[in-house]
Amino acid sequence: MVGGAGLVGALTELGMAHVQPHSPAHPAWLRPAPPDLALQGVLAGHQHRLARDHELLLEGTRRLAHAQARFGPGLNGRFPEHLVSVVSDRAEIGEMSASLVNTARQDWMTLENLDTEMPLTEDFAQPPLPASGVRCRSIYASSIMDDPVGRRIIRACTEAGEHARLLPRVPMKMKLADYTTAMLPLTPAGTGGALLVRSPVIIAALREYFEMLWERATPLGQQRSAPPADRPTPAQRTVLEMMAEGLHDDALARRAGISTTTVRRHIAAVLDRLNVTSRFAAGAAAQRRGWIG
Repeated sequence: MVGGAGLVGALTELGMAHVQPHSPAHPAWLRPAPPDLALQGVLAGHQHRLARDHELLLEGTRRLAHAQARFGPGLNGRFPEHLVSVVSDRAEIGEMSASLVNTARQDWMTLENLDTEMPLTEDFAQPPLPASGVRCRSIYASSIMDDPVGRRIIRACTEAGEHARLLPRVPMKMKLADYTTAMLPLTPAGTGGALLVRSPVIIAALREYFEMLWERATPLGQQRSAPPADRPTPAQRTVLEMMAEGLHDDALARRAGISTTTVRRHIAAVLDRLNVTSRFAAGAAAQRRGWIG
C-alpha cells in the first residue's frame, strides 16, 4: 500500500518507520516513527556525512601544507625548468620513452589507449618492459581488446610479467617511473609533443591518480573470462547508468519510460547478477566490470 518493498526499505533505512515483529498468523505492519525521532535520525545522518567531509578537508589541507613545506621553499616563487620540461622532437620523445622504463627500480606504471597516428599493424613495436624485480602495472582502454593487434600487444606484456587492467575509457597516455619521472603527452598520440615531469609534488599527484584508476579498473583475466551472457541487457544498463546519477525509482521510471515495477525488477536482476546487496555496491561493481563509465 505504501509503494512496494523499495519504499519500505528506504523508510526503515532512514529510521522514519519500522516493521513490527510478525508471524505467518499475524501479518507485518509498517509503523511510522515519531516525527521528532525521525527528524533527529535524518539530521544525525547528515551530521555524520558532514563530519566525514570535514575530516577529508582537514586531511587535504594537512597534506598540502606538508608538500609546500617540503618542496616549496627552494622555488623562490619560480618553477625550476629542470623539474618540468617540454620535448617536441619526435626522435627524442621516442628515445626518452624507451629509456625511461629502464630507470624504474620499484614501480613502472602506464596508462595506455594505443592512440596512434597510423593504424596498428602486426609490426607495431611491442612496449618495453622494465627489468625483473620491478612491479609493472598498466591500465588499458577496454576497446583495445577489440583489436587483434592490441590484444597481441597486451598478451605479450602480461606474459612478460605485467599486471594489466581495463577501463572503459583511458583519458590519456602516461608513463611513470617510481617517484622520480613521468612522461605525459601533449598530443593524443604523444609523438608530437610530451611533458617530462620530475617535480616530486606532481609525481605524487600522478601516482595517486593512477592508484585511483587502478582501483576502478577491471583485472584483465576477469574481463576476458566473463561470458557475454553475464553482461547486462540494454534496459538494465540504462537503469544502472541512471542509478549512478542517484535517481529514485519513480524518477528513473519516468525518464526511462517504463513502470516503477519494471525498474525494480531490473534493479533486482542487476543486484543478483553482480552478487551484491545494495545499490551503491552495484554501481561500484558495475563500474569495475566496465558495464558503465
